[in-house]
This record gives sequence, C-alpha cells and structure tokens, in this order.
Amino acid sequence: MKQETLDEFRERVSQDNFAHLLGIEMDEVRKGYARASLLIENRFRNFSGYIHGGVIFSLADQAFAAASNSRGILSLGIEVSTSFISSARVGERLTAVARQVHSGRRISVYRIEVKSTSGRLVAICRGTVYQKTRKEIPSQ
Repeated sequence: MKQETLDEFRERVSQDNFAHLLGIEMDEVRKGYARASLLIENRFRNFSGYIHGGVIFSLADQAFAAASNSRGILSLGIEVSTSFISSARVGERLTAVARQVHSGRRISVYRIEVKSTSGRLVAICRGTVYQKTRKEIPSQ
C-alpha cells in the first residue's frame, strides 16, 4: 500500500460528506495542525433559538480529525471534551483551529479553539487519539 502524501490527504479531507452537509470548509491542513471554518446559518438554531452545540462541536471535530490524521498514521478519537464559552450568532463565520499539544507513540492530544470572525472565543476542546500502526488497519 502506497503512503498517502499530505496533498492527497488534504484532498481526501476536503471531500468529507458530513462536513459538506453542514458547509464546513477545510482552510488549512499541515502536520499536527488544521483550520476549518463554517458560516453560521439560521438552520443551525436549536429549539431555544441558540446555535446548536452539536454544530459547534462538529466544526471542532472536523479540525481535530484532520490535524490528528495529517501525519499519515490512522488516528482514532477516543475522547473529546468541550467547554462552550459563548454563543455563536447567525451570519458570523466560526473558525476551529486544532493543534497537537502532545505526541506519543500511541496516544496524542490536541487542543481545539473555536472563535468567531471578531476573535471571540466560542469553545475550547481537548481531544485524545489512539494512533494505530499500519498492520492494525483493517483492509477494506
């Protein structure tokens, strides 16, 4: 099996079906880092009128997944904690930035910040991944 290049990985990430459903755009991906953004629309309001936390989490998770898999090792999320700091607003663009803060042989940790266009902090997340070896990846 040929090792995927970073450019090939970026292309594959940009084709994510769930991200397309929500309108999430991958703005940048490099080793251990990813930035994704989303325009907040009225359809993202929950029954209380606020932007659904699941939308904000999905944006953060997309950046987390891209950053954690950008090193060419299959990395599977095993835990993510999210603190919602302020609410998102219809019409603003949110940006999630994921950065690796610990790199281990099997376990790595990422910090993800979600901010509004004005730079207001909307959420902070911490995600942990398990990095599988090539021989552990199931054939498809």
